Amino acid sequence: MTIVETGSGKVDGFTANGVNVFLSIPFAKPPVGELRWQGPQDPEPWSGIKELGSDYSAQAWQSIMADMGPLGFAFNADALRGFNEDCLYLNVWTPATDRKKRPVLVWIHGGGFSGGTGGTPLYDGTSLAARGDAVVVTINYRLGALGFLNLNEVTGGRVPSTGNEGLLDQVKALEWVRDNIESFGGDPDRVTIFGESAGGMSVGALLTFGPARGLFHRAIPQSGACSTAQTLERAAEVAEAVLASAGISANAPTNEFLAIDPAKLVEAGTAAGLGLGNAMIFQPCIDGNQLANIPLNDVEAGVADGIPIMVGATKDEWRLFTSMPGFEVEFDDETLEQFLSANIDEPGRVIDTYRDAREGRGESATANDLFAAIETDRIFRMPAIDLADRLVERGEKAFEYLFTQASPWGDGGLGSPHAIDIGFVFGTYADSAGSAEFFGQGEAVERLAKTVQDAWLAFAADGDPSTSDLPWAAYDSDQRPTAIFGQPSEVVDDPFGAERAVWNEVNARIGSL
Repeated sequence: MTIVETGSGKVDGFTANGVNVFLSIPFAKPPVGELRWQGPQDPEPWSGIKELGSDYSAQAWQSIMADMGPLGFAFNADALRGFNEDCLYLNVWTPATDRKKRPVLVWIHGGGFSGGTGGTPLYDGTSLAARGDAVVVTINYRLGALGFLNLNEVTGGRVPSTGNEGLLDQVKALEWVRDNIESFGGDPDRVTIFGESAGGMSVGALLTFGPARGLFHRAIPQSGACSTAQTLERAAEVAEAVLASAGISANAPTNEFLAIDPAKLVEAGTAAGLGLGNAMIFQPCIDGNQLANIPLNDVEAGVADGIPIMVGATKDEWRLFTSMPGFEVEFDDETLEQFLSANIDEPGRVIDTYRDAREGRGESATANDLFAAIETDRIFRMPAIDLADRLVERGEKAFEYLFTQASPWGDGGLGSPHAIDIGFVFGTYADSAGSAEFFGQGEAVERLAKTVQDAWLAFAADGDPSTSDLPWAAYDSDQRPTAIFGQPSEVVDDPFGAERAVWNEVNARIGSL
C-alpha cells in the first residue's frame, strides 16, 4: 500500500516499475447539474482511504474519432471508459512519497480544445519520473462546448460561462498541486507546466491568465505558444452557432441549458465548426478580465516576467493533418496561392521563398510540400519564435528548439510531424505496436528519448535545459541558437532562417487556425 494524505482525504496508489502511481485523484467537485458552465469548485472531502486502483477516470465529453490516421493508437484509445461531465481528475507518478521536494512537471494534454485526455498510455509518467527523480502529473479539463463556450454574452449573463472554464480547470489542478504535491515527494515551488498542441496553447494562455499567477515557475509550450485566443465577438458568434445547432434559443430558461444532453452539445460543436469553416472554434476567450489580451501581447508587456520558457515545434507539423483521412487536396501553384491568401497578404512571396530554400537544400518543393511547410511555420514554428523574441526583448530567459526526428509511419512520408515529440518526452515511444510505428524504436530512438528527457528534466529542475550531452545556450534574437532534436541532436543558429525571415516581410495571421 502507498497511502498519501491529501487535503480532501487519504488516497492509496500502487507501485509499478519502481514508481508510485496514483490514478484518478479528484481535484474538483464534478461540474454537473448547476455547476455546469461554472468555475471548478473544491472537491468533496472523503473519510477513510480512497482506493484509486489502476484505471484512469472517464474522459471529458468529446467526439469519438473514427479514424485518426497515424495517431489512431493514441487518442480515444480507451473510449470504452466513456465520457462524463464528471471528469476533473489528475494522475501522479512519483519515485517516493518522502517529501523530498523533487521538481514537478504538470502535463496539459492537446486535442484542439475539443478532445484528448490526461489519462492515456501515451502520457504515462513512469519513465520521466524515474529518469529525472521528478514528480509527473497529468490532468483532465473540460473540453469543447462545456469548457470553452462563452454563453455569458449571448444569454445576457444568465449562463455566466466566460469560455475559459477549461483554463480554470487547469488552474484548479495547479492549485491542487500547490496544496498537495509535497506529500507526493514534489516541490510546490518548482512546478513546470508543459503541454503539446492545444496543451501548448493552454500553457501559453496560462502565462498571462490572471487566476494562474504564482502557481507555476517554468513553462514548456510544445507546438503551441501564446498566439491562440479569440475575441468576445468571435466567441459570441461561436456560441450562437452552437446553440443553433443544438436547437436551443439564447433566451431559453437557464434550466434548459443545464438539461442539454452533453452528447448533443458535442454534436452541436462539430456542426458549428463545419458551418463556421474552422477546425478549432473552441479557444480561450479574451474576456477582458481573466484573459485581458492575446497572451503574446501581455508577454511583451511583462506579465510573464520571471518565468523561464522553453518553446519549440516540429519541423513538419502540418504533415500529420494532411495525412488524415479526408484530406485529399492536390494543390498546384495557382490553387496554393489562392488558399494561402486567406491568411497571408503576399502568399506568392512566401511561396517563392520556401521553394527556393527547399530546392537549395535538395528537398522536394511540390505545391503540396510547400503547403505543409508554410502552414507548419505559420501556425506553429513562427509563434514559438515570436514568443522567444518577445521574451528576450525584455531580458527574460527563453530556450528555442526544433524537433526534426522523422516518423517511420507510412514509409517516412510524414517527416517530423505534429505530436512526434510526445513519445520521446514521456519515453513511451515503443509502448505499443501503434506507438512504435509512429515514433520508431531501436537504439537511435532510445538514445534520442534520453536526450530529450534529460533536457526537459534539467529545465524543470532549475530553468536551464543544458546537459553535458547537449549544451544549450539561451535564445537571443541575433544568433538565434536553437536545439535540434534529431539525428544528431545539436544546437545550431537560426535553422531554416530564410523561411523564418520572410514572415517579417509580409502581413499574416500567425498562429491562427
